[in-house]
Amino acid sequence: MKKIGILSLLLLFLTFGCGKVDVNKVKSDFEDSVTKSKSYVLNGTMEIMNNEDTFVYTVEASFLKDDYYKVRLVNQTNNHEQIILKNMDGVYVVTPSLNKSFKFQSEWPSNSSQSYLLAPLLNDVKNDSDTTLEEQENNYVLKAKVNYPNNSELVYERIYFDKNMNLEKVEVCNSDDVVKIKVNVQSLDLKAGLDEDDFVLEDLISKDCCNTDSCENNASCKNQTTPSDTKTSSLEDAVYPLYIPSETYLTSKEVVDTDMGDRVILTYSGNKNFVLVEEVASVSNEFEIIPVYGDPLLINDSVAALQANSIHWTSNNMEYYLTGNDLSDEELLSIATSLTNVDIVTSAQVEK
Repeated sequence: MKKIGILSLLLLFLTFGCGKVDVNKVKSDFEDSVTKSKSYVLNGTMEIMNNEDTFVYTVEASFLKDDYYKVRLVNQTNNHEQIILKNMDGVYVVTPSLNKSFKFQSEWPSNSSQSYLLAPLLNDVKNDSDTTLEEQENNYVLKAKVNYPNNSELVYERIYFDKNMNLEKVEVCNSDDVVKIKVNVQSLDLKAGLDEDDFVLEDLISKDCCNTDSCENNASCKNQTTPSDTKTSSLEDAVYPLYIPSETYLTSKEVVDTDMGDRVILTYSGNKNFVLVEEVASVSNEFEIIPVYGDPLLINDSVAALQANSIHWTSNNMEYYLTGNDLSDEELLSIATSLTNVDIVTSAQVEK
């Protein structure tokens, strides 16, 4: 009878105790791996879903303790490359093919969630007292609230680990449980051995490499165009946003001839006044740094510069500048993202 009693207790332990992992244990293990890493390199892919469109990036994210970051993003559709760099001098978004960079006065990436960086993921988990854990056959899945100040549609994320606590995937969802951002981690080296020399701005500049054979396989050079040789197709065919705030209408369209092609200025008036400027993206002869008081923001197929009442980005070799004192950051984002997922149209009705 004594043996039967011990066997029963053992069975109860195996049934109710074995395999059960506490959420705090998983959070603690994740925190340990992040905080102990002096430098890391994460490689993977990121998908951004916007209505019927999906934008896919190749991602290489590098980190060095003391707040050094370098995130290389390559659009898989058009090979457009941009790099977000943070070092002791500031935060930059570099477009090598255009020989240009925005320099931000920004707290990025600590001021918002970032699905491809470990510290912001950990902050989301630590800041959410209601973080939950689901144990699947091959994964542990942490679910935590997210902080995207300019996109209230994004509500929570699921962070997937294998049973050895290796990060595998991140999904950012809306309130309807629809995945809007997905990061698939292909490799993560937590002992990358990086140093400050790996985060130098000048090393990201294309310079004259695209005129040499040595740059044949450079992604930014492959994508580089020469707008100075070919004017855009008169740009009488402008790109119009699909989203416009209510009681707001296109009231004028002006086409200005410039050395690099046509510049289109679309003016919208009504409840929410704003101006949208479109022109061909030009390559700077010398590396150009444009100061911005705002934040870098990923929108569909480009990293944009968001600042008070305006947003500036490059897409498909076109530069866009959207500004409106009546628009909130979310409205700026809604207009911009609705514009980048449409093709050029030939006309638009102008409200008289």
